[in-house]
Amino acid sequence: METSRRTVIAAAAAAGVTAAGMGTAHASGSGSGSGRKPVKELFGRLADGTKVYRWSLENGGTRLKVLSYGGIVQSLEIPDRRGRYANVSLGYDNLDAYVAGTTFFGATIGRYGNRIANGRFTLDGTSYQLSVNDGDNSLHGGAKGFNTRVWDVEGFTSDSEVGLHLYYTSVDGEMGYPGTLRTRVTYTLTRNGDWRIDYRATTDRATVVNLTNHTYYNLAGEGAGGIYDHELTLAASRYTPTDSGLIPTGELAKVTGTPFDFRRAKPVGRDIRTGHPQLVTAKGFDHNWVLDKGVTADPVHFATLRDPSSGRTLKIATDQPGVQFYSGNFLDGTLVGTSGRTYRQGDGLCLETQHFPDSPNQPSFPSTVLRPGQTYRTTTVHSFGV
Repeated sequence: METSRRTVIAAAAAAGVTAAGMGTAHASGSGSGSGRKPVKELFGRLADGTKVYRWSLENGGTRLKVLSYGGIVQSLEIPDRRGRYANVSLGYDNLDAYVAGTTFFGATIGRYGNRIANGRFTLDGTSYQLSVNDGDNSLHGGAKGFNTRVWDVEGFTSDSEVGLHLYYTSVDGEMGYPGTLRTRVTYTLTRNGDWRIDYRATTDRATVVNLTNHTYYNLAGEGAGGIYDHELTLAASRYTPTDSGLIPTGELAKVTGTPFDFRRAKPVGRDIRTGHPQLVTAKGFDHNWVLDKGVTADPVHFATLRDPSSGRTLKIATDQPGVQFYSGNFLDGTLVGTSGRTYRQGDGLCLETQHFPDSPNQPSFPSTVLRPGQTYRTTTVHSFGV
């Protein structure tokens, strides 16, 4: 039975529990009232002198640190079953590493999350060539996607919530995409410690949009080792197999009898080395699951992740039709994280809510087209517990 989050946070606050370098559990973490006002501090400067800020949020027992560079989640701290805090997101302790990196740690992804085959698509009879940055394909918006842009950020508080509005305008032709896209991403911590992401965008010309967040999770704590013992449940009966370039073939394959069946909780690593051709190609899981719920008006719970060692749990709800589950296959031990420890294969995993990869070239997939006069709206909610 899941322990009350409020009970755990209250116990941590009463005991003055601390995490190394993280301070004391705070009274507002009891789940009543609003969180502290967002705190802004200088994190670094880009080569051209542009200042990058880090914003710190706290509410309902959850602590979140976000960079104006890339809208990056630099730290996400939640307590374990004993009330001990740990940062459960992979990342870096300095700006230079984010600028040089290719892992998209914690980033806001756009204009199009995931891959578009050969970096090309046709819309209303016009063909567009995008920035190619993943072999022959365009990945996560191209070489200078939203993860590399400095966003305008405004903090806010209410009676029960604390959060950030992040704004970025992508001009017509940026990375090859048509239309000027005005984007607002809102990070909110609720009184219960949920982390909600609301995406909004408008365009002055028909374009394609698929925004997501690329946080790598390790519920045992960043730098604590692998995630293969984490237990994952996905409410998805089908997934989209890929070719050698990790582009969907167009098939919606059944997960029954395959390593891709997470309809009942199982350890991430149980079947990862079975030799299934799809796992060999991707060096693990790096696929889109077709959520049974489909596109919904409001977020619906579809995933549960649990770390047996700490007791931490993560439940995710979304209105999107798919999720990219990536098991950290390309972490190779050369990256040093915020804890000073290196990241190896399988030291973190991503659950990226999304429309399907390569949708602009797959007419049978749900459409990602946005037209003038329409508003792109999507919400994903992360709920933490023990």
